Amino acid sequence: MVDFVLVMLLVLPLVLGIMQLALVMHVRNVTTAAAAEGARTQAALDAPPGAGERRTRAQVDAGISDRFVTEVSVTPTTVAGAPGVAVTVVSEVPALGLLGPAFTVEVTGHAVSEVAP
Repeated sequence: MVDFVLVMLLVLPLVLGIMQLALVMHVRNVTTAAAAEGARTQAALDAPPGAGERRTRAQVDAGISDRFVTEVSVTPTTVAGAPGVAVTVVSEVPALGLLGPAFTVEVTGHAVSEVAP
């Protein structure tokens, strides 16, 4: 019984830390993919204003809860010398599982804008 308690004091924080790292990586990967998808949507030839932001928010909502995302911004940029679009997603990930204080994760997706021939 004593051995079990002593081992659990070491193993439990390790397991919880791995689970927290998995949550942070999942949120980062989902928001990165959503930002890239939103940039590609906004870079399309006849994309209406705000299409990239709507697509990004829809992708985030499908992958994780939308409560993690605090800001989505779409800005024109230059990608390798060509006109393009950058979508930046700022999300807050709780430091203690799904509760507690949060820290910020910011990711950006880029796409080259289509031009009419």
